[in-house]
Amino acid sequence: GNSQQNRSYVIYNQNGKKVSFKKTIKSLTKSNIILFGEYHDNVISHWLELEIIKELLKSSNICVGAEMFESDIQSTLSQYMKGSIGFEEFQSKSRLWSNYETDYSPIVEFLKKNNIPLYATNIPRKYARMVFKNGGFSALDSLNKIEKSHIAPLPIEFDINLPQYKNMLTMMGDHSSNDIVKAQAIKDATMAYFILKNYKKNSIFFHLNGAYHSDFYEGILWYLKLKNQSIKYKTLSTVNQENVNKLEKENYNRADFIICVNSNIPKTH
Repeated sequence: GNSQQNRSYVIYNQNGKKVSFKKTIKSLTKSNIILFGEYHDNVISHWLELEIIKELLKSSNICVGAEMFESDIQSTLSQYMKGSIGFEEFQSKSRLWSNYETDYSPIVEFLKKNNIPLYATNIPRKYARMVFKNGGFSALDSLNKIEKSHIAPLPIEFDINLPQYKNMLTMMGDHSSNDIVKAQAIKDATMAYFILKNYKKNSIFFHLNGAYHSDFYEGILWYLKLKNQSIKYKTLSTVNQENVNKLEKENYNRADFIICVNSNIPKTH
């Protein structure tokens, strides 16, 4: 009927089978590290992130990490979370994304209120830019010790043949270079590094990142598994479809749980 038609989202497993929210949560609580692949402008992504955090909290110790914060602002972020600095100071020092207020603030404020640790996992963008503009990973050799502490330890392992990286090259056509893919890889490697660095045994580390950074079990997950095979990982991804009642073939195997969002829902920015 009509209600089926107008659903805002449906969750699927990697084989395209519908899964209830409850079952999804049950599976997530059995894992140690969860990568939530979002679309940065997707209201359902952000709403579900917070809903999942609230559910996980009922049975688990959790902490959260986010691509939206760069690793070199960790002390500022921690001060804000503890309440020792106000929002204005936090904002002036943190290079917040333009959609922070609408899309991430509700999550951060919930974590703050509930004393849940929040980690800045992304590479400072100036270093990613160096990789892209100045000849790949070797551009990072010139960084000093403190600067290097904000990125994954060098040398960075890199596999240009991972399908998602190859895909990037194809999508960019003439403008592509291996260095642009390396700039993506240094982000993935750094996020993985800070996730593992801050992960605590017997708890859940819930990480927010753009879907491309963890889709098809690559990106951040590839780097996590390179360093630690024994941790239980789960991934989620977000996709947009005109019709959410059947997962399109291209979206199979994108993640353990695929959140299929009605593409008519307005974007947040």
